[in-house]
Amino acid sequence: MLLEACVETLEEAILAEKRGAHRLELCSRLDLDGLSPGPVLTKQVVEVVNIPVKVMIRHRGGDFCYTASEVKAMAEEILAARTWGVEGIVIGLLDRHQEIDLDNTKYLASLAQGLSVTFHKAIDATPDLIKSLQALSSIVDIDTILTSGGAATAEAGGQILRKMMEESPSHLTILPAGRITQANLSHIHQLIGAQAYHGRRIVGDLQT
Repeated sequence: MLLEACVETLEEAILAEKRGAHRLELCSRLDLDGLSPGPVLTKQVVEVVNIPVKVMIRHRGGDFCYTASEVKAMAEEILAARTWGVEGIVIGLLDRHQEIDLDNTKYLASLAQGLSVTFHKAIDATPDLIKSLQALSSIVDIDTILTSGGAATAEAGGQILRKMMEESPSHLTILPAGRITQANLSHIHQLIGAQAYHGRRIVGDLQT
């Protein structure tokens, strides 16, 4: 199985790779559920590690309903990220009804131009995850959905996660997240049976 470690410093990125992570999601401000780490840190990480790096594109905490100017800023960062050496970007946009913001999501995903595109846990705030999955399935540039099945943990959302995996088209990977750690990974895998998992401590505690 593929293990994606969520990191926010160069030191954590190096340690995660050393401990067996297969891919990194690089963020800043994980206390705000992850913001853009910016070009300087991203380029440092990409230069040092030998595993793929996905970069968060999100400029503030709070909800996932963005203004036109915020969407423009994210678009500009995606265009820049194409030059940073990352494997992919991570985005998530909802409308004022807490449904997937299809138009802006499609627009931003299209700018990735060959980079992998993950729709993050904003999907867990939507009222119907299967409906949201179907909506995202129509966006050809999105290849991964990061989700805990609408629950606080992947274990609690296991039933929905399995259903999402059954319903997802072949081009779309469901990436379970939500307090998945090195200690409970085997149990979670038995419960869900996914091909890949995401976590802050999925290869152990990275705090040094």
